[in-house]
Amino acid sequence: MTSSTLHLVEEPRETRYASVMWIDSQSQPRVRYSIRRISFGGRIELARRIRDVGRKAEYLEAGSDVRDKLEAMVLGAEIDRVYLDWGLVGVEGIAIDGEAATAQSLIDAGPVELAAEILGRIKAECGLTDDERKN
Repeated sequence: MTSSTLHLVEEPRETRYASVMWIDSQSQPRVRYSIRRISFGGRIELARRIRDVGRKAEYLEAGSDVRDKLEAMVLGAEIDRVYLDWGLVGVEGIAIDGEAATAQSLIDAGPVELAAEILGRIKAECGLTDDERKN
């Protein structure tokens, strides 16, 4: 006589979703960071924050004056800052000026390469095209 046991696999009752994702840095060994995943509300909030600055940057970029071009570059950097402020949630594995890094200290005083990497990942998560990422 053989005995068999029927194992029922219970199906999950809900879909699990994390609003942030952790990513291992490509530019800084042993560093990882978390960024927001884009959501409907997040897309609206981000669009509001960059809308006015983006319009002014486009206007100045179209001008022929060197000062306008320089101001457009500054505004472009401000838009990048908005993306980082909005999208970067946390960072682990790096100390800045002897203190464990936070999202804000990384933006303010961290390595430029790491900030650029994170900015690229945030923009990719937002679904921006290559041309949009250049701005």
